[in-house]
Amino acid sequence: MKKILVVDDEPSIRRLLNVALSSRGFEVVEAEDGLLAMGMVAAEKPDLIVLDVMMPGLTGHQVHDRLRQKPETKEIPILFLSAAGTFEEQHREIASDPYSDYLPKPFKPSEVADHIAAMLDPARRGAVERERGRREAKLSKIVEIMHRDRE
Repeated sequence: MKKILVVDDEPSIRRLLNVALSSRGFEVVEAEDGLLAMGMVAAEKPDLIVLDVMMPGLTGHQVHDRLRQKPETKEIPILFLSAAGTFEEQHREIASDPYSDYLPKPFKPSEVADHIAAMLDPARRGAVERERGRREAKLSKIVEIMHRDRE
């Protein structure tokens, strides 16, 4: 059974994802902030981390960066969920790390569960990577247009 660490400061989001993921056969552990998540990663050894971007203490980006600095955690897949993400942030997460992906809030719990299942399934990983590449190309174009329009 694959273990998912859900990190979000909103209890309702954690509960929603816990129900959706548990019903798909995942073991779910939760953390309400980035600092707690760092300790739980070491103790729980999750197969994937669902990470909110905007949290008290350590932000999702800070947790991501710290995890990527350690050999034992640098390849754990991370799925960012955020309502606050700009196109630039979304592009940064997708383009800078082959083990990370990004879905905007609001989301359908079933779609998040489907996405996680695909990220963790070696047989479906190629399709996930192609879709991620298409989203990265689209975000890259949007960011390019936004920067051009600012000049």
